[in-house]
Amino acid sequence: MRFIEESRLTFDETRERFRWNVPRRYNIGVDVCDRHVGIGDRVAVYVENAQGAERTFTFADLKRLSDRFANALAGLGVRRGDRVGVILPQRIETVVAHIAIYKLGAVALPLSVLFGSDALVFRLADSGARALVTDAGRRDLIESIRPHLDDLRYVIPCDGEPGGFWDLVGAASDSFTPADTGADDPALLIYTSGTTGPPKGALNAHRCLLGNLPGFELSHDFFPHEGDLMWTPADWAWTGGLLDALVPALRYGVPVLGYDGGKFDPDRSFALIAKYRVRNGFIPPTALKLMMQVPDATARYPVSMRSIMSAGEQVGAEVVRWADEALGVKVNEMWGQTEANYLVGNCSAIMEVRPGSMGRPYPGHTVGVIDDAGDPVADGAVGELAPRRGDPVMFLGYWGREEATREKFTGDWFRTGDLGFRDSDGYYWFMGRKDDVISSAGHRVGPGEVEDCLLKHPAVRQAAVIGSPDELRGQSIKAFIVLAPGHAGSDALAEDIRNSVRARLAAHEYPREIEFIDALPMTTTGKVRRIDLREREIARRREGG
Repeated sequence: MRFIEESRLTFDETRERFRWNVPRRYNIGVDVCDRHVGIGDRVAVYVENAQGAERTFTFADLKRLSDRFANALAGLGVRRGDRVGVILPQRIETVVAHIAIYKLGAVALPLSVLFGSDALVFRLADSGARALVTDAGRRDLIESIRPHLDDLRYVIPCDGEPGGFWDLVGAASDSFTPADTGADDPALLIYTSGTTGPPKGALNAHRCLLGNLPGFELSHDFFPHEGDLMWTPADWAWTGGLLDALVPALRYGVPVLGYDGGKFDPDRSFALIAKYRVRNGFIPPTALKLMMQVPDATARYPVSMRSIMSAGEQVGAEVVRWADEALGVKVNEMWGQTEANYLVGNCSAIMEVRPGSMGRPYPGHTVGVIDDAGDPVADGAVGELAPRRGDPVMFLGYWGREEATREKFTGDWFRTGDLGFRDSDGYYWFMGRKDDVISSAGHRVGPGEVEDCLLKHPAVRQAAVIGSPDELRGQSIKAFIVLAPGHAGSDALAEDIRNSVRARLAAHEYPREIEFIDALPMTTTGKVRRIDLREREIARRREGG
């Protein structure tokens, strides 16, 4: 059942007639899985690995496997409210684990397969994760950091090891009664990078899925249609891959394609779209730009896509033009955050898509543009984009950080840190970040975590990180480094520093460019003036340096 039925109404009429219907008791796992069982032998998930091995799972399979895994987790002592980490690529175990965790009333903690030791230690320790589901490739890494994880009791491998995921599922009962969760009960904990200091865990309630759905339906031009099939190259550990593709598609009984093939390959993406007849995609702008560069792609791979939603950074007019001409699809750009997702966007079926604009607030969402005092600014004036408190998609708060949660609100407005303006027709335009968070290839990276990691290298005395303009990624990470005594800057040292960050944090968090400088610009109170570094970088680029 759709939140918004397809009709001849305009976008404004659709917004005016919309009313939320969020039940008091609600469970994501039941909604995306159990209610589809018995409606034929409906396919839920196709999965393929890098070697081309394919597997198909129905909703009946998902129900049986998730019920068994929920029983297995309960048997290990995992209880309602406990955090369960999931570090897996796009595999069937990822889907089953999420559904089981939600049904159990526990809290899913998705973690990227790109994370290194430091990133994992912080998130697992900060969340107090009790159990962790992962694969054989990460087993040694997890064992090496376990001494730092006092709360972690169980590590569940998924590659056929004795006592692992499939042994637990095979030994558990098919009979499971899902927890009677409330719509406001916690379901999902996703860590988001902050401006300074460590990442913060955004705790989302079960209702967050329902809050996503009006925008999800419209961003895919009235999802679902007969024959729809969803795919995204985005990691299912991120809000984009999980809540913008996998989970909502399953909620509508639409099959999802998962591909466990490592690094994004644009040519392989076209092959998958053609092979599985993918109709719908959440494809981030960077991925679309790489796909644009594949020669004769649509001649070699028949494409019949119906809808594409893109988000995470600005899409741009050229990408919109290419998708329209090459794929026959109008890209619907969307804007949201981990704390409040799917707020503003486009729907080419019932509104004009203006390249470069994020679109308009989807039905059910109120988004203001406010000044520092929290007062709305006039159309055309740049301010901070802010959804209104009480939205069903709004997070519950930052894990263990009540003060940080309070600081995000001014009156009834949630401060996103994103700057933009609304034009006289009600379209919203993104201008940049108010703080220092870097948006690179759809990933938001806080400079604090990267700078802390840089300081662990023996050659680094001081470090500051900024986002540098990048045509492909939107921004790339650049580090300014003051070297410790006895070290001299060189290409070899820069590469060693980059590799150190890549190993400790994640592949998307290492500085692609390093500049050695004598001193960092500082305030009188001893804080790094990143704005001076950004202005320095802009000036250097203008001069062609």
